[in-house]
Parts: sequence; structure tokens; C-alpha cells
Amino acid sequence: MTSPIVSHARQLAASGQVAQAVARLEQASLQGDVDALFCLATWHLAGHGVVRDLERARGLLRRAVEIGHVDAALMEIALTANGSGGPVDWTEALARLKIAAQGDPVAQQQLALIDRMALAPDGAPVAVPEGEALAGGWDVRLFRQFLTGDECHHVISEGQALLEPAMVIDPRSGRPMPHPVRTSDGGIFGPAREDLVIQAINRRIAAASGTMLSGGEPLTLLRYAVGQQYRQHHDCLPHVRNQRAWTMLIYLNEGYAGGETIFPRLGLSVKGRKGDALLFRNTDAQGQAAEAAMHLGAPVMAGQKWLCTRWIRHDRHDPWDP
Repeated sequence: MTSPIVSHARQLAASGQVAQAVARLEQASLQGDVDALFCLATWHLAGHGVVRDLERARGLLRRAVEIGHVDAALMEIALTANGSGGPVDWTEALARLKIAAQGDPVAQQQLALIDRMALAPDGAPVAVPEGEALAGGWDVRLFRQFLTGDECHHVISEGQALLEPAMVIDPRSGRPMPHPVRTSDGGIFGPAREDLVIQAINRRIAAASGTMLSGGEPLTLLRYAVGQQYRQHHDCLPHVRNQRAWTMLIYLNEGYAGGETIFPRLGLSVKGRKGDALLFRNTDAQGQAAEAAMHLGAPVMAGQKWLCTRWIRHDRHDPWDP
């Protein structure tokens, strides 16, 4: 339940009185109000009414954790592991998860799954997964059982609350409009929502693709219902210098009809099994969008198709930069 102080601050912000809302939260935070501390931390993370300040947010979260705020503890663990507002420190994040697991069932579940992963001290996989080449003329690789069933379930269960219909901004009106190419629902595991299981998966993706961890965009969950599809497209972005060099798709379930991943230029159709991952290069030797990487997600004919994807840039990507 939201505290009266936080509710009042949100009402002030919604009515345009942002400075007053921040001041109200600041005052309550100084008095040790744990909900105000957590709310103010999230505002500093999002840049909502204040300048985005990751280090300040971390400090507020630490104070909230010391008082006993469970959600603040899990968020602080995520930020500690991915280096938001401080150095990357998987060891410290894992130690804090073990502390949180003593009284929080969510932390207990995450820790149990982490314990079943074969991880090095920095959270990277002990063994680098190897893929099977699928197309002789282009770099497309399939990794069988890249995720376990429990890991697939975790991604879906943790990401369901984040799902929203795919939207783009109408260049004429400046307002959101349905995506003309992708008709699925999607949810992004931003830096504050990257629990250690998600981060371990991201480290596995970096190892399998031979890319740096910091080059990956946040993991995105996708759900396709009957009739939904991703029409032919290219994952490269227009007018950016730091291009999406690679895409990793991970199939999270089975039991649906249709929904194949098709590369028309390569004559290739892929329908991975639960836990399989598909890696493909998007750019040519000059760093430009390659025609061979054009692909589509065929319409789902029955059931639901669940995927997660991570787009990987040529160089380091700031996950806090929209």
C-alpha cells in the first residue's frame, strides 16, 4: 500500500507542482520515511522531476534498505551488479541477495536459481555456449537449450507485468500509435529491474556472441498472441552511429502454431524449441545494415509465442539513455 506522503507527492507532481512534490519527499526522507526514500530514489533513477542522479538514487536506496524496505533491497542488488551509480560488483550484489533471501521469498527464489547456474565469480558462465551454424552465406547460429526451463519461466513470470502493446511515435502528431510492423506486446528489463538471474542470462549472451556485456541493450520480453506477427524488418536503427551489430532471440515456450523466424534472403526458417537461442549478425563489414539479415516473425496461428531478445551494439551502450 502506498503511504499517504507518497500519494500526496504523486498528486502534486501530476498537477504540475513537481518542485513541491520533490520537497515533500525530501522532507519525509530526512525523517526516515522508508516509502518516501524509495519513491525519491526511483524518481532520481528516472529523472522524474529531478535531474537523473544514479549515485544519489543508490544512496537513497541504501538508507531504505537499512530501514527494511524489501523492494529497495532488490533494486539496489540489481544496480550493484550492473554498475549503475557505482562500479560493477557482482560479488557484492550476490552477498546482498543472500542477506535479502533470509526474509524475502522473491529473493529466495532468485538465489535458488542462481545457485543452479554454473557461474564464475563475476557472474559470467563457466563454459561458453557453442552454436550451430544455420546459413552458409551469413552468420546465423542456433544454440540448443541455451536457457533451462526454470530460466525461461523466470523471464516470463518476471516480465509479464512489464508488457505493453508495441507502439511507435507518430512523426506527424508526436503521439504514440500502434507499431506498423510489430503487433506483439513487449516489456523491457531496464537496469533497475535486472535481477541477478536476468543479468546472468545477459552475461551468457555476451559470452555466446563474443561481445562485451556493456554493448547489450536491456533484455526485452515479447509475447505474440494468435494473429500477431513481426513483419519483415531489419533490426538496425536509422541515423545512429552505434549500430545494432547482433541480435539474440531466445525461444521461451513451445505448444504454439506458426510464429517461425524467417530470413527471406537466406531461404531460412527457424522455430526453436523452449530454451533455444538464435544469434545473427545485422551489419556488414562496413557496419551498415546487411540485406541478408532481413527477417520476420510469421503470424501465430494457435496458442501464444513467448520470446526474449537482446540487441547488441557495436560499442558500449548506455541503458539509461532512451
